Amino acid sequence: MSDSLLLLAMLAVPAVGAAVVAALPGDREATAKQATLGVSLVVLVLAVLATLAFDPDGERFQLTSSVPWIPGFGVDFALGVDGIALVMLLLVGVLVPVVVLASWRDTSPGRRSMRTFFAWLLLLEACMVGVFAATDVFLFYVFFEAMLVPMYFIVGSFGGPRRQYAAVKFFLYSLLGGLVMLAAVIGLYVVSEAAGEGTFSFTALNDLEIDPTAQRLLFLGFFVAFAIKAPLVPLHTWLPDAGAEAPIGGAVLLVGVLDKVGTFGFLRYCLPLFPDASREFAPLVLVLAVAGVLYAALLAMGQSDMKRLVSYTSIAHFGFIALGVFAFTTEAATGAVLYMVNHGIATGLLFLVVGMLIARGGSRLVGDYGGVAAHAPKLAGVFLVAGLASLALPGTNSFVSEFLVLIGSFPTRPVFTVLATVGIVLAALYVLLLYQRTMHGPPRGVLFPADDGGTADGGTTGAGHPAGGATAATAMATGTATGTAMATGTATGTATLPRAARAATRVHDLSRREVAVVAPLVALVLLLGVHPQPLIRLIEPAVVATMSDVGVGTTDSPEGTD
Repeated sequence: MSDSLLLLAMLAVPAVGAAVVAALPGDREATAKQATLGVSLVVLVLAVLATLAFDPDGERFQLTSSVPWIPGFGVDFALGVDGIALVMLLLVGVLVPVVVLASWRDTSPGRRSMRTFFAWLLLLEACMVGVFAATDVFLFYVFFEAMLVPMYFIVGSFGGPRRQYAAVKFFLYSLLGGLVMLAAVIGLYVVSEAAGEGTFSFTALNDLEIDPTAQRLLFLGFFVAFAIKAPLVPLHTWLPDAGAEAPIGGAVLLVGVLDKVGTFGFLRYCLPLFPDASREFAPLVLVLAVAGVLYAALLAMGQSDMKRLVSYTSIAHFGFIALGVFAFTTEAATGAVLYMVNHGIATGLLFLVVGMLIARGGSRLVGDYGGVAAHAPKLAGVFLVAGLASLALPGTNSFVSEFLVLIGSFPTRPVFTVLATVGIVLAALYVLLLYQRTMHGPPRGVLFPADDGGTADGGTTGAGHPAGGATAATAMATGTATGTAMATGTATGTATLPRAARAATRVHDLSRREVAVVAPLVALVLLLGVHPQPLIRLIEPAVVATMSDVGVGTTDSPEGTD
C-alpha cells in the first residue's frame, strides 16, 4: 500500500466496518463482536505501518493525501500527520481493540442490541482518526462535530441510570463549543480571502499574517471549543456526569481519546495560527489550568462514586497538559503531548479495572467494597499499577511526561509550576485512599455475604451514603443477588455453599479475557516508564516546529512570565 493511502485506509476501514456491523441481523451479535475486533486490529496494524513509514527528521506533515472536496470554498479532503497527530493515532489504535474485548460480555440496559453499540464504536474510531489526521481546518471541524454523534448514542443508549441526562449534557456543551468554533473557522476563511488565499489549508493559513485584533477574536473562538472538550475549569462539568454514566468502554475512549482533541487543538491550531493572541492569553489559560489541577484533585478526594472519581482525576491531569502547552518551551510541550498519550493509557487502564470491579459487585460506590485483594490478587495488582501510573510514580509512564512538563514549565512559569506541583501530593492521596478502601481491610460490602465475616452495611461511603453498602449488602443477605453482580430474582444456590465457596462466587479473579484486556496497557505503562524515547523522538520535531511558529525556542521566555 502506498504511504499516502495509509491514513485514508485508517479512516475508511472502521467507517465501512461500522456500516457492515450495523447491517448484520439482530441475532448475529457474536459475529458483530468478532467483526468489530477484527476491524479494530486492522486499524492498529495500519497505525503501526504509518509509524514505520514516518520519518521524524523529514517534512513536518507526512503521509499526506488531498483531493478537492468543496472547490468553491477552497475546502479539500486533506489528510496528513506530524509527530503529535501520529502518536494520537497510535493511542486510538491501541485503545479501541482493548475496549472491544472489555465490552465482550456487556449487555444493553435498554432494548437496543449490543450490535448497535459496536457499530457506533467503529464509527467513533473513524471520526477520531479523521480529527487527528485532517490538515484542512474545515475538515477538522467536520470530524470534531461528527464525533459527538456516536458518543452521544454510546452514552445515551448503553450507559448507567442517568445516561440520557449525561448524554444530552455532553452533547449540548460540545455542540455549543463547536458552534463558537464554526464562527471562528468562517472568520479565518474571510481573513485568508482578504489576503488573496481563500483557503482552509492549515499550511497556507499558517503562513498568513493576521491582524492582532482579529487574532484575539479567532483565538477565543477556537479556544472555547477546545477548552470545553479538554475540559478546563470552569467548562468541565459535563465530564463527571458523562464519565460516570457512560459504559466502561465508552468512558475509556471519552477520557482516553476524545478529551485529547481539546489539548491537541491548542497545539495544532491555537498556537501556530494565532501566536500573538496565544502569548497574550497564556496567563489566563494557566490560571484555569492550575485551578483545574487543584480543584479537581480536591473534588476527587471527596467522591464516593468510583467512576466520578476517575473522571475528576482526568480533569486534574488535563490541567498539567494545558500548563505544558502554554508554558511555551519545547520540553514542557513535549511533555504535554507525551502526557496526552500516557494519560490515555493509565486512565484507560484505571477505568477498565474499576469497571471489572463494578461488574462483580453491581455498585459504583467506594464504600460498597473492601478486602478484595485477599480474594482477587490479580485484579488488585492491576488496580495498583493503574493507580500508581495515575499518580505518576517513577517507573510508570506518566512520571516521565509529568516530569517534562514541570521541568520545562518552571523556567518560564515558576509560580504556576509550583502551584501545580501541589496537585501531585493530592493525587497520591485520592488514588491511594481509593485503593486502600476497596482492596484492603476486612472483607466487606456487596461482594461478601454478611455471614462471611463482612459487615452488612459495607462501611462508610461518604456524604449522602452514611450506611455504605447497606442496600446492596442487605439484598445479598436476603438472596436477591447472583454470584457476581446485583440482579433480580433469588440467589442461585449460594446459601447452601461453604463460606469460602460463597465468597469465591462473588470475588473471582481476572478471567483470561480480562487478562488479555489489561495486559497490553500494563505492558505500556511499564515500558514507557523506562523507555519513552521512541515516542519522544516522534513528538519533539513537531513540537519544535510549533514553538517556532509561536516565536519561542527551547529556553526562550515569552512575554508575560510570572
